[in-house]
Amino acid sequence: NFASPYSILCTARRLIRRPGPALRLSIFSRHSSLAQSTPHDFYAVYGLAEPWPIISTRALPGRRSIISAMLRFALSLLVLLLLPLATLRAEAVVETLERGETSPAVEVVDGDTLLLENGTEVRLVGIQAPKLPLGRAGFKAWPLADEAKQALESLARGKTLTLFYGGRKTDRYGRALAHLLRADGLWLQGELLAAGMARVYSFRDNRRLIGEMLAQERDARAGQHGIWALPYYAVRTPEAVTEDIGTFQLVEGRVMDSAIVRRRGYVNLGADWKSDFTISIAPRDRKLFGADGEDILALKGHVVRVRGWIKSFNGAMIEATHPEQIEVFE
Repeated sequence: NFASPYSILCTARRLIRRPGPALRLSIFSRHSSLAQSTPHDFYAVYGLAEPWPIISTRALPGRRSIISAMLRFALSLLVLLLLPLATLRAEAVVETLERGETSPAVEVVDGDTLLLENGTEVRLVGIQAPKLPLGRAGFKAWPLADEAKQALESLARGKTLTLFYGGRKTDRYGRALAHLLRADGLWLQGELLAAGMARVYSFRDNRRLIGEMLAQERDARAGQHGIWALPYYAVRTPEAVTEDIGTFQLVEGRVMDSAIVRRRGYVNLGADWKSDFTISIAPRDRKLFGADGEDILALKGHVVRVRGWIKSFNGAMIEATHPEQIEVFE
């Protein structure tokens, strides 16, 4: 249940570079008994506040520095030992994808978009970072949008990146829709999600690696990293989401009823389908939820978390186009 060698390597690499006498370590998963609630500790990784359990000693400064140095040396050895496993993990991330071009990143547009030296503009597929106005009149920047851009810049700018495709290759703006790996094997989508600098944002025609990305997002949310420390990005209840029409949200609740009416699937998270929150599945998408919609009907009584843009139709509604939009918990 612990983090993968790949994620441990990324964490250890950041810790070894971090200055200061106190070593801060966070290597655990949401299932691990080692995951502890701790006070928020402010430190500079991406210029953000992030909670970390603290390994420290109540000792004199000289001894504390020696212990810190010893721990950093141990982490260096850990990196060397895990490097082969981490490389395999990075390869496993993209083994089902189609390899694309390789080019250095020369400019970062926002937290999920960048430009390559070869002229390609890349939209990091599968994630959504806090949005910047980018010239849109009247558009207010989302919280941590500047920090998300800085996070991507620190990971990608000047680095050689390889594109990997798992579905539709370009969007309507001509941007490449790709997963990005650095030459050292670091997966940018996974790193941003783990830091709490993005949410999973998937589409019907780009569903590869959603499971891996959801796992990174869950761990970041459990640790209140980045955006998950802010109410703006909190998971909504079915009752409260009526105030969020027109926005992208995660909504969690128990399914009161599910049905297929005139070939469309409906999953109701309230007793009154005419006014309570509903998940809707169009006829063209229903086949992805089982040949006869049995996966939709089986949701009744379960706690689910759905993500998408909130619409208003007999109450608040999210249109689900693929099963990965709906996480099932019990």
